[in-house]
Amino acid sequence: MSFSGILIANRAEIAIRISRAASALGIRSVGIFSADDKTNLHVAMTDEVIELEGSGPKAYLDLEQVVEAAKTSGCDAIHPGYGFLSERSELAERCRAEGITFIGPRPEHLELFGNKSDAKVAAKSARVPTLRGTDEPAGLEDAINFFDEMPHGIVIKAVAGGGGRGTRIVTKRSDIPEAFQLCQSEAMTSFGNDDVYLEEFMALARHIEVQVLGDQSGNIVHLYERECSVQRRNQKILEIAPAPNLSNWLREELISASMRFARAHRYESLGTFEFLVDASGNGSGFVFIEANARLQVEHTVTEEVTGVDLVQSQIRVAGGESLANLGLAESPKPRGFAIQARVNLETLSADGSVLPSAGTLSAYDPPSGPGVRVDGFGYNGYQTSTAFDSLLAKVIVSTKAGNFAAACAKAAATPHKR
Repeated sequence: MSFSGILIANRAEIAIRISRAASALGIRSVGIFSADDKTNLHVAMTDEVIELEGSGPKAYLDLEQVVEAAKTSGCDAIHPGYGFLSERSELAERCRAEGITFIGPRPEHLELFGNKSDAKVAAKSARVPTLRGTDEPAGLEDAINFFDEMPHGIVIKAVAGGGGRGTRIVTKRSDIPEAFQLCQSEAMTSFGNDDVYLEEFMALARHIEVQVLGDQSGNIVHLYERECSVQRRNQKILEIAPAPNLSNWLREELISASMRFARAHRYESLGTFEFLVDASGNGSGFVFIEANARLQVEHTVTEEVTGVDLVQSQIRVAGGESLANLGLAESPKPRGFAIQARVNLETLSADGSVLPSAGTLSAYDPPSGPGVRVDGFGYNGYQTSTAFDSLLAKVIVSTKAGNFAAACAKAAATPHKR
């Protein structure tokens, strides 16, 4: 099946990335933009564009407008990218009702993995280890009682969360009420749902995730793992593929758990299963923390080490092609290492905290060279806005041979201007 057009329900660098993948497949791409986002580079990178009513993120979150834009432009598919509507089962359901292909998982997968506590229950059923915690939304009293049972502290998390929003680590009992209220407030603002759940805090852990891809016939393949341990305020800022200094035994166990979980639910499209790996030295165990039923920001590093275009693959399986037809009947062997560094628009405040910033870009000069890739949307004279995420670009360096140290050296040596 070849799509007549793909409506890209997103903006900025990921909208550009999807439009390029569509173009490579000979598919027409249609972009959308809010009234205050018309100078964004993604507007110029699609074959057609449609202006949405309203401004800021709310315009991109307007499901009715998005579906209507697809129908008006004659698109028979919608790609949501990541963020915004990407994990909303309502959009996938609406697409199904309108005869539009949703380029992503089935609605039931979005429903399951969009609820973090339900996903934990499903993980246990698939014999995947999980952290101690609650399987249902928790109240303040539950948090206090649970804290008294956990020697290293607890993590309060939004049930519908993602991207670190609605998450707080608590290591002092007296901090629980304030942290609980903040998590609920952030969760309601970001996801329209203030339910939270509780988990044991693993003080020393590595964050490892496994990339999978499933077709409509029930075939599933993995594309190895990524390391996402370098984070700030529970948000990733550096990603590496494959994970360095990971034993073959542990890698195989993480992949096996992910594949077992994905097969148990006959998963379709791209998906990522995320784990914490004990780094305390007291053991080499791991626990499932969540699954992301969408394209990830850090998909780039997996592409660089496997040679697989994940976005094109996602589009093709949504169109009914099999993994075998994509040359993915088996997992390709990774080559070398890749590192992604996020470039954010931020300002260091007087108290040492980092806040999103805005202004006009007086210079935008991305690095280049062998093994250097930049996914971004800046240009000289572009007026940025704090209404949207602060991510401006992703700089990815890769080595097709050599060790992790060589990739690090390459990243450090990548030309840039101060």
